[in-house]
Amino acid sequence: QVQLVESGGGLVQAGGSLGLSCAASGRSFRNNAMGWFRQAPGKERELVARIPRSWISGTTYYADSVKGRFTISRDNAENTVYLQMNNLKPEDTAVYYCNIDPPNPNYWGKGTLVTVSS
Repeated sequence: QVQLVESGGGLVQAGGSLGLSCAASGRSFRNNAMGWFRQAPGKERELVARIPRSWISGTTYYADSVKGRFTISRDNAENTVYLQMNNLKPEDTAVYYCNIDPPNPNYWGKGTLVTVSS
């Protein structure tokens, strides 16, 4: 059974930092591009960062709203994807999820809640 388990969320003040992790199990994702997505209250889920399967497969992508503040990385040996979030803003408040990109609807986990206070 494939599982993606997100962790690392929490409450932080504006300007603070958080590091999210996404641990995958059930199969290797080394041949998949991976993405971090988020869904804020009342909004649709959006892609915030994407990392290709390898450096020769393309470049990382960041939504304009997080560019320069978020960094996505992966450890294929650990089957884990990370999202380092710096200089957080209240508008970053959301539930954060990881998935392959394009996402597989069967792989959505419970996500991890990030709340940024002003």
